[in-house]
Amino acid sequence: MNKNVKTTTVMLVMTGLFFSACSSNEKKQENTTAILPVEVKMALPNAATQNALSLGGQIEAVQSANISTRVMGYITSMKVKVGDHVTQGQLLATISNQDMLAKRAQADAMIAEAEAALKNAQKDYDRFTALYQQQSASAKELDNVTLQYNAAKSRVDAARQMRNEVNAMLAYTSLIAPFSGVVTQKMADAGSMANPGMPLLTIEKSGSFQVSIAVPESQINNMHMGNVVPLYIQAINKTIKGSITQLSQSAQYTGGQYIVKVAIPENEKTGLYAGMYVTAQLPVKQTTNVLNTSNDAVMVPVSAIFYKDELTGLYTVSANHTALLRWVRLGKQMGNDVEVLSGLSKDEPFILSANGKLADGVPVKEIK
Repeated sequence: MNKNVKTTTVMLVMTGLFFSACSSNEKKQENTTAILPVEVKMALPNAATQNALSLGGQIEAVQSANISTRVMGYITSMKVKVGDHVTQGQLLATISNQDMLAKRAQADAMIAEAEAALKNAQKDYDRFTALYQQQSASAKELDNVTLQYNAAKSRVDAARQMRNEVNAMLAYTSLIAPFSGVVTQKMADAGSMANPGMPLLTIEKSGSFQVSIAVPESQINNMHMGNVVPLYIQAINKTIKGSITQLSQSAQYTGGQYIVKVAIPENEKTGLYAGMYVTAQLPVKQTTNVLNTSNDAVMVPVSAIFYKDELTGLYTVSANHTALLRWVRLGKQMGNDVEVLSGLSKDEPFILSANGKLADGVPVKEIK
């Protein structure tokens, strides 16, 4: 009995020590909650939107061409692929031309026949002309011979023009580059059937880029040739300055939008490709409320925005020095910054970045 009592006592003591240790660890964890270091920034007024119109656009080549043919036939060879650099006059593709060669042979035979008939008609014309001068042939006979001679000349001209037509069609069986550039699209391969007007290749002139922007009719009068336009290219995270070189005078086929072309300087073309998205800051009059925003709108970095389903928010610092999630309504994005229309006031601090995962209510400490 004494032995069993001692064993029970030891087990109770060990159990008490275990729960005491667990309770101690839990209290220790509660008391040592990590404070998350964060970088805090003040919200700045959106002064830039008062004199700039933020619109999206795309980079495109200054000159581009779709290469097609006017004849129907199988593509016998394709000399280039996407990405190849080509020079002006370089052979790009060939199309079967056996039927064209046969027609040219027929035209050559018709020319030979017409030229032989012309020589015979010319001899008759020369002979009857001499006889008429000697009053040995009548004027009627000379007129008939002259008519036959002129008809023979016309048949020769017709045969030669037929050969020119065949040669012109034959030229469309060998597709050449109209200018030096880069092959950006290939829509067919060797063995495919080429149809008249069907694009087979697209070539863009390399080294020269521009940005195409659709401007609403309410702002087109603020656009002027030569205006400097800051362009933010998101793909390479870079802002460059271009200038307006073209202003469309019609919006008939663009849904009420006027197309504005902004040239990109040659020294800024590194890393650019046609099709890249661009955010342009087009200059407008300061008195124009181009973005329909309030004076309380502020700008914050896009990296500070938190997305959840269809909601957008950012973290601010509460009075208790904890992270506080604030839902906001966003406006236009300009470069790396986005406009906050509501939910955040100017000169109000928000968390720009954190050395860890942010969550609502997490204790934070500003990095100085």
